[in-house]
Amino acid sequence: MNNAFWQGKRVLLTGHTGFKGSWLSLWLQQLGAEVHGYALPPPTQPSLYELAKVAGDVHHHGGDLRDLPRLQAVFAEVQPQLVLHLAAQPLVRDSYRDPIGTYTSNLNGTLHVLEAVRQQGGVRSLVLVTTDKVYANREWLWPYREDEPLGGHDPYSSSKACCELLAQSYAASFFNPARYGEHGLALATARAGNVLGGGDFARDRLIPDCLAAWQAGQPVVLRHPQAVRPWQHVLEPLAGYLLLAERLYNEGPALAGAWNFGPAEQDMRPVGEVVSQLAQAWPACPGVQQQPSDLHEAGLLRLDSTRAHRLLGWQPRWSLSQCLQATMAWHQAWQGGEDVRAVCLTQLAAYREAACPN
Repeated sequence: MNNAFWQGKRVLLTGHTGFKGSWLSLWLQQLGAEVHGYALPPPTQPSLYELAKVAGDVHHHGGDLRDLPRLQAVFAEVQPQLVLHLAAQPLVRDSYRDPIGTYTSNLNGTLHVLEAVRQQGGVRSLVLVTTDKVYANREWLWPYREDEPLGGHDPYSSSKACCELLAQSYAASFFNPARYGEHGLALATARAGNVLGGGDFARDRLIPDCLAAWQAGQPVVLRHPQAVRPWQHVLEPLAGYLLLAERLYNEGPALAGAWNFGPAEQDMRPVGEVVSQLAQAWPACPGVQQQPSDLHEAGLLRLDSTRAHRLLGWQPRWSLSQCLQATMAWHQAWQGGEDVRAVCLTQLAAYREAACPN
C-alpha cells in the first residue's frame, strides 16, 4: 500500500458507524484521506464508533441506504473519488428474524450505491464489500475461489450473493472496460472471512458472545462447535480493501471483479478450538456449553485468496493466535478504563509494522 496515495483523497465510506467501518475510518484518517461517512447511527450500544471517538475523523452524513435521494445528495456534495461500501445488515441469525429488512438493506442499499455512482460520475474506484458466505456452499474440503458458483442458504448469504450479481450487471452494463475512458470507474467486490477484533459488540457473533458471557460469570453457549470458519483479525481484510481500492484507482478495470481476502490455511479452524484458545487467556473462565440450533448454518467454509496474493501482493500478517491476543488485549483495556482510541491506534500501528510471513 502506498500511504502517500491516500493523502487528501476524497473517500466516501458507507457503514462507518459499524465495527469494520469504525476501524477503517481510523485507518483512513491515519493515511491522510478526507473521509466522508454515510450511515445510520451505531448499531450497538456500546459501540466502537463512540468509544474510539471516530466521529472526529469523519465528515458524518447520516442516512439510510434505502433512501436514494438522500444518498444522491451526499454524492453530489462530497464528489468522492473512491467509494468503499461496507454498510449492511451483517448477521445471519438476524436475517432469519427479519428477512425483508435484510434483503432491502443489503440488496437495495447496494443497488442505490451503484446507481448513485453511475449518475454522479467522478468516482474512479468502487469496492463493494460482500462476504465469504456468497458461495453455493457444498460443505467440501477445498477452499472456494472467486469463480465458484454463487448461492446462499440463509437470507443474509443470499442477499449478499444477489449483491455480487448486481455488481456484475452494473459492471457489464455501465462500467464496461471498453467504455472505461467514458465513465472512468473500476469496480470490484471483496469477500472476507469471519472477522474478529476489539470493539465488536454485535450479538450472535462468537467472540462478543464469549466475552459477554464470561464477563457476566456465565458459560458461553455454542451452537456449532465443529463448524470451520476462515478466522482473521478485522485489520486483515481492511488492508485488502484499501490496497484493492488504490490499485483500482491507478490501474483501472484490469483488476475489477471479485476478490477473496481470507486467512492462512492453518487459521481456518473449528469454532470450539477458537473458543478454547480464547478461554486460556480468561482468568477463571466459566466454561462452555453446547446447544444446537435448528437454524441452518454452514458447517465448513474456507477461502482461497491466491488471486489477492499474486496480483495484489496482499498477505495476512497476524496468525489466529495473534488475532485472539489482540482482541483480548483490546477488551481488557476497555474493561480497565483505558483510552480506547489510543488502544485502537496502537494496534493499528502494530499491524502496519508487522511483516508478512514467508
